[in-house]
Amino acid sequence: MFRRMLMGALIRQRGKLVMIALTMALGVSLATAMLNVMMDVGDKVNQELKTYGANLSVVPRGASILGDLYGVEEGLGVSDKYLAEDELPRMKTIFWAFNIVDFAPYLETRASVASGSERAEAEVVGTWFDKHLDIPTGESVDTGIRRLKSWWDVRGEWPEDGTAGGTASAMIGASLAAKLGVGPGDSVSVEAKSGGTVTISSVFQSGGDEDERIFVPIWFVQDISDRPGLVSRIEVSALTTPENDLARRAAQDPNSLTRHEWDTWYCTAYISSIAYQIEEVISNARAKPVLQVAESEGAILQKTQMLMMLLTILSLACSALAISNLVTASVMERSAEIGLLKAVGASGIEVSLLIMTEIMITAFAGGILGYFAGLGFAQLIGHTVFGSAIAAKALVIPMVAILILVVTSAGSLPAMRMLLSLRPAEVLHGR
Repeated sequence: MFRRMLMGALIRQRGKLVMIALTMALGVSLATAMLNVMMDVGDKVNQELKTYGANLSVVPRGASILGDLYGVEEGLGVSDKYLAEDELPRMKTIFWAFNIVDFAPYLETRASVASGSERAEAEVVGTWFDKHLDIPTGESVDTGIRRLKSWWDVRGEWPEDGTAGGTASAMIGASLAAKLGVGPGDSVSVEAKSGGTVTISSVFQSGGDEDERIFVPIWFVQDISDRPGLVSRIEVSALTTPENDLARRAAQDPNSLTRHEWDTWYCTAYISSIAYQIEEVISNARAKPVLQVAESEGAILQKTQMLMMLLTILSLACSALAISNLVTASVMERSAEIGLLKAVGASGIEVSLLIMTEIMITAFAGGILGYFAGLGFAQLIGHTVFGSAIAAKALVIPMVAILILVVTSAGSLPAMRMLLSLRPAEVLHGR
């Protein structure tokens, strides 16, 4: 009997029920899209922010202490503290190795740079441009400033790293290039403790102090400054999780954490935990977050996720209001039918169960349609905003099912209260 009454009601009320299904589909589609994007947006936003530079700086521990206490500028060799270049591949062996997307070492020296009759004192920076590394794990990676400094305006070709003793190519800052009157294809001599000649591959403009410098393969600076195999600092770009109270306490003193807190912190991609793990594999190193970049990443990510959550809540609230109006209108139209059911012995709970079953079936049908439409919207957002696909998260399915149940129940509540208050005698007599 219940099934026959349910099927009959679904057929008779199909117009109202289709509107309820479409309303739920619209709300669920937006919720599905936002939830999928929100769960995937962390990596997307982090990848976008990686184009604006490194968020970790690794320096020798002694030089770092001098810089913190006395303001000694890091990376200029004033403290005679260095890191070993051959230890750099170890960074790709830490727990969060795959979160380290790029890194590059630096070794600076003051030198006389000359081209023809033009000569200038400048900082010569040795680095990796696009270095191929074999990792102790058996894997290989390509890394260097070509990715870390992707916002530089480069005229010409990026230099090659080459090998020690070979021909060195370089890229020169626009300001220094103007002083020397050189451009791509020209040669300049560089003289420090010893000298050599480099060929300019490109002229770049960064908008910062780098425009007064010349960048060469790191082995070239090691040769002319007599510091073989040494680097003064490393810039690291890593995908991170926004900091919270646990991460901030760990950054101050990891030993203050309980064992459970320490395991949680160590196994979460906080910038402080990645820095700690880098210090574990690089001898005598101190890894320090670049706070402006790290804090911006966390703030932007949190605000983006908050915005998406707000849109999801608003869309579902609108769906609940629309469903409330539609169900209330349906109950008012069917008041005579409801009064008759009550008059022949049906209780208010039984009639409410019949109506709610109709609404739930309709809502879940609309929700299924909305879920698949939401997956399409998520891909549209991903390709339009981030230029890549958004992964469909399995966790969204039970979340959407719960949201459908909550929204439909909340939207139907006013109508159910009206239904329970209907008196058969008044309804059947037209009052």
